[in-house]
Amino acid sequence: MKPESQENIIQIDEPQLKLHVNDLVRGSIEETLNSLLDEEANKLCGANRYERSESRKDKRAGHYTRSFETRSGKVNLKIPKLRKLSFETSIIERYKRRESSVEEALIEMYLAGVSVRRIEDVTEALWGSKVSPSTISNLNKKVYSQIEEWRNRPLEGEYPYVFMDGIYLKRSWGGEVQTVSVLIAIGVNKDGYREILGTMEGLREDKESWRNFLRYLKERGLDGVNLITSDKSIGLVESIPDFFPNIKWQRCVVHFMRNVFSKTPKASLKEIAAMLKAIYAQENRQEALEKSKIVEAKLRVMKLDKAANVLKEGIEETLAYTYFPREHWTRIRTNNPLERIMREIKRRTRVVGAFPDGNSALMLVTARLRYIAHTKWGLKKYLDTNRLKEEDL
Repeated sequence: MKPESQENIIQIDEPQLKLHVNDLVRGSIEETLNSLLDEEANKLCGANRYERSESRKDKRAGHYTRSFETRSGKVNLKIPKLRKLSFETSIIERYKRRESSVEEALIEMYLAGVSVRRIEDVTEALWGSKVSPSTISNLNKKVYSQIEEWRNRPLEGEYPYVFMDGIYLKRSWGGEVQTVSVLIAIGVNKDGYREILGTMEGLREDKESWRNFLRYLKERGLDGVNLITSDKSIGLVESIPDFFPNIKWQRCVVHFMRNVFSKTPKASLKEIAAMLKAIYAQENRQEALEKSKIVEAKLRVMKLDKAANVLKEGIEETLAYTYFPREHWTRIRTNNPLERIMREIKRRTRVVGAFPDGNSALMLVTARLRYIAHTKWGLKKYLDTNRLKEEDL
């Protein structure tokens, strides 16, 4: 006969409990997302369902069902349909953004050399079950394929302004640490919003690498380009006419000023910076060129002939922006929009140190860019492109 204390012990079926909890979580996610979709539809209509209101802008016209994968399993969403207005939800994109950040974290852990046991613990917290060491590689392959699909998606519409640059990262090769470059392009579309256009691994920022990158963008549909802004990479500058023969190239003003500063003593930096800024404060191209001649002459009086030569040889390359609407000048004459992203990428890749290969570097950089693309960065209007239409550019 069993002791009374043992007879009162409750036996728990752990697998069934986990399954039940997972079902509850999935049901909660489904209910929450559908409620948020309903709320979005109410805001568009200007009134709740069946509510009589003078402020009502539209009425419901039923819904359609769409399945959506989450970490807790597949849920069924009821996407509202409206009679007049088109219903475009931001709820799903925000959820996807959170999912992509998890994928990025998994890649970071793997590449940074986090122990397999630690990754097992983390994946159990994220997906509800531990993964074996052999599965970790498969998970990364799955994530890589999703990132690669996004990297090669078709580019639709026109992109009047494009910004390009490359970032150098370290990789291990034959027991040595070498550098690998990842080439990046972002663009401003015809509606004035920024988009990540593409990334590609390049052994160096040489002509062949830039030609391959431009070909890759062109083949995916990059069109309607009026201006490409970048630092003066000879390989890029020489390759642009082969793929975009009728556009202008803008040399980044900030990088150009740094080139001038490199030929001047530190004691004179503030004075020379003010002189250079005065050039770009002029009202038109001709006045800027005339001002640059005055600045050049002052530099020579200061015995700074090398700085004067850099200014004389490069000034026209930095004034392509003057052919475009004045309202756009400060936003298209530098590579600052891309520089900020580069700093974020460097911060995120610093934990890895040396990548095992160039493709791993490309995947992590692209994962970060995909995340950025779905933040406010891509939802905030950057330029009023109607000015391009008014000036027939």
